[in-house]
Amino acid sequence: MKTFFTALFVLILTGITLNAQETFPVNGAHDERANFYFLTNGTIHINPDEIVENASLVIRNGKIVSVTSETSVPDGAIVKDLDGKHVYPSFIELSTTYGIPAATMKGPRPSKQEFSSGKKGAFSWNESLIPEYDASTEFDHDEKAAAALRKIGFGTVLTHRDNGIVQGSGVLTTLQNDRPHKTILNPRASSHLAFSKAKTYQSPPSSQMGMIALLRQFYLNAEWYEMAGKNETTNLSLAAWRNLKNLPQFFAVRNKLEVLRAARIAQEYNNVYIIRGTGDEYQRAAEIAQTGMPLIIPVNYPKAYDVEDPLDGDLVSLAQMKHWEWAPKNLAVLAEHNIPFAITSDLLDDKKQFLTHVRKAIQYGLDEKSAMHALTTTPAQWLGEEDRLGQLKEGFLANFLITDQPIFESGAKILENWIQGVPDVIQSPDSDLADQKFDFTLDHASFEATINRKANKITLVSPDSTKLEGTVREELDRITFLIKTKSGDYLRLLGYRSENGDIKGTYQDGSGDQKSFQAVLQEKESSDKKPAKDSMEVITPMTYPFTAYGRPALPDQRTVVIENATVWTNTDRGIRTNTDVLIQDGKIAKVGNVRAPSDAIHIDGTDMHLTPGIIDEHSHIAINNGVNEGTLASSAAVRIGDVLNSEDINIYRQLAGGVTTSQLLHGSANPIGGQSALIKLRWGAPPEDLKFEGADPFIKFALGENVKQSNWGEQNTVRFPQTRMGVEQVLEDHFTRALEYGDKKDRGIPYRKDLEMETLLEILNGERFITCHSYVQSEINMLMHLAERYDFRVNTFTHILEGYKVADKMKEHGVAGSTFSDWWAYKYEVIDAIPYNAAIMHDVGVLTALNSDDAEMARRLNTEAAKTIKYGGLTEEEALKLVTLNPAKMLHIDDRVGSIEKGKDGDVVLWNAHPLSIVASAQKVFIDGRLYFDREKNAKEEEAIAQERNRLIQAMIRVKKGGSPTQKAERTPEEEYHCDD
Repeated sequence: MKTFFTALFVLILTGITLNAQETFPVNGAHDERANFYFLTNGTIHINPDEIVENASLVIRNGKIVSVTSETSVPDGAIVKDLDGKHVYPSFIELSTTYGIPAATMKGPRPSKQEFSSGKKGAFSWNESLIPEYDASTEFDHDEKAAAALRKIGFGTVLTHRDNGIVQGSGVLTTLQNDRPHKTILNPRASSHLAFSKAKTYQSPPSSQMGMIALLRQFYLNAEWYEMAGKNETTNLSLAAWRNLKNLPQFFAVRNKLEVLRAARIAQEYNNVYIIRGTGDEYQRAAEIAQTGMPLIIPVNYPKAYDVEDPLDGDLVSLAQMKHWEWAPKNLAVLAEHNIPFAITSDLLDDKKQFLTHVRKAIQYGLDEKSAMHALTTTPAQWLGEEDRLGQLKEGFLANFLITDQPIFESGAKILENWIQGVPDVIQSPDSDLADQKFDFTLDHASFEATINRKANKITLVSPDSTKLEGTVREELDRITFLIKTKSGDYLRLLGYRSENGDIKGTYQDGSGDQKSFQAVLQEKESSDKKPAKDSMEVITPMTYPFTAYGRPALPDQRTVVIENATVWTNTDRGIRTNTDVLIQDGKIAKVGNVRAPSDAIHIDGTDMHLTPGIIDEHSHIAINNGVNEGTLASSAAVRIGDVLNSEDINIYRQLAGGVTTSQLLHGSANPIGGQSALIKLRWGAPPEDLKFEGADPFIKFALGENVKQSNWGEQNTVRFPQTRMGVEQVLEDHFTRALEYGDKKDRGIPYRKDLEMETLLEILNGERFITCHSYVQSEINMLMHLAERYDFRVNTFTHILEGYKVADKMKEHGVAGSTFSDWWAYKYEVIDAIPYNAAIMHDVGVLTALNSDDAEMARRLNTEAAKTIKYGGLTEEEALKLVTLNPAKMLHIDDRVGSIEKGKDGDVVLWNAHPLSIVASAQKVFIDGRLYFDREKNAKEEEAIAQERNRLIQAMIRVKKGGSPTQKAERTPEEEYHCDD
């Protein structure tokens, strides 16, 4: 058997030598050393599940020959006694830009907007789509960055250039201090993407929804190019994508909601993204788990905020405070949800804290094996490198760490990091003298001596408390001391350590006389039991969203009877007093005298008013990272539904104002805007669950000053259109092209799927409906005439402050008007606005509503509606319908909401007074029969929030006083948008 092992050993080494031929000329004598090592007497962690004690590791030419219990030294091997130390596979970093130069802007900044790519060559029209970028062509070893990564345990890294949406390929390399030719393991190991605009002066995209639309269209273009497009045109970017699409796809995001957005793109195009998160994924772990996407997770825990000053404390939101407490538990939560993950040092301000933070995650519940898998075997598998990375097995690269104790123990040190068989000494192990105590005898004087943690200083204390101090130095088997006496003389001691740890030797006093000394090692109290690791727990409960007024779970859908209320039915039954309403299974089951089921919750509505939930036809709340993709004349491909922000506090605030449904619109920066999203204000639900199920799709169009960029400054005088006449031409052109596109589809001619044309074709086919931002009567007339020429109808004119001038024409066309109650004079094109506008349109027979277009106004749409009683003489019922039934009709959802009648959704509001009164406030707001807002509970929540803030503030002050670093308290502004943002 031993003969077989020896033969195999020689064969392996011969093979390695043959495959490691030098391709560079050598200036001088060739160095053909085989880096042949025999490391013995160690605890070898082959992988997180296999550990071999008292084992030996044989490596040669950068690879592992064997892990064995053999103790005989192979001929020619350099022997290293590990003395019981631990050996682990080096970590693998999946998210870094190591060795890759950062992208920079090219050339001087242009004086005007740039719409086309400035890149030379037959590449993508958009400079943020760069699949042709090959990181290996620019990669170079960066020893400073490599050393920093080696010190915290990494031996191999995947590196790329962080620039753009489609960023090109990444390089897999070791961190050995050598030429890239020797360290690169795979020059094209991965494909990288991100929600990130490239370093470019090109204007589009300007929003995250624009980035998503651009990426979706890129995938479609690539498919077409594979099939037929390459016969019609040359596109080097799409051609380059062929080489990347089957590689591991890495996608960088900035928060937990972006994880879900990236996952939806992957699912749409049958991909799997390995998503680099930011550390807040625990806040939506259940939804992330459902995507099936693996994650790369940083351990970038925030520092406590400096909140000693009460005014500083007011700057920090409850969400920020809670995240400070919860962040270390993120990895444990992901593990509980069976989400596959790797761990990265990316996003850490101080990479030296990496292992400390991983250990902290273990204290908060992460299993040690899971942590080690996430640093070794998991990233190796994702890269397809599981046959040579991530474990210590025969044939694997000799990338390993040597530690003085188990690596996740507090205080454990990485002593060496071997990469491709080359050792890098990170730090020396602690001396055996460290923290030792001795009974010290100098001639006839006795002392108790203590050597400090670093084993370089000694303190001697006599029975009469006389204290002497000195230095310690170790060299080979000798130990020397230099001790200062009270007289100022120095004693020079030279000693040798015996096997039992005692030190004996001689010293010279200040007179030069030589005397003897000895130091007898004191026995430490031994304990066979290892001290248990402190486990940490968070106190703040998990809520959805993870902010003030969040809830641990969505409200239950209960059977509810609201009794003896004044019910505004919005039907021909009018306003009914002393009436009951039964809500069951999320629907209104009965209006009238109700015999309540036994399981019903009874709510006394005496002296209270019950109305349908308010519907805001025009809103911009709950949107992330831009409301306008206004860089081009048409952004029909973008979708507000791609960037819903379920965590926006305005959802809760507007619930408190009785709003239950909102249409979230693209802004008014271009003639053809983006696709809108209709949501119910289900506070606590994830983004996709906010969407109003089965609702007809809408799109935002715009006319007027914003579209022609009247007030955008001299920089923005290039994009067509620049006049109101040009707006009409844009619409004519796009609808003509959509007709041609539809004709090609109908005739079965091969075509490239175009998301913009698909959307416009839906309008022409009556499958998608226009809500148009408008002010001036001439443009209102223009769009109605244009729509009639293309045989469709405009659904709604929103704002429409000159609607009273053209109400008869609107009625004839069949278009609705959603307006403001009394806004005017905020720009020139509203100079003719009057507060009677809504009443005049209503009286002419136009379906009329009032909207907010403003996060604050939406909380009081009921009183906005009341103004039409003063300005125009509408009845109370007609006024309330302006914000309930009428917008429901505009949005084609009046079969579900807008009135209180049997079969409608249980979206109702219970007011404490007449709903059009300025003193009325919503007491209870139901959506789908679930109680989403309760004013009585809200008061208790405010008390709980105050208590929770105080507890967290006290915890952060204690952390600061304990010596931990803190960060400055700064307010994070809320993300709010208007039409022209």
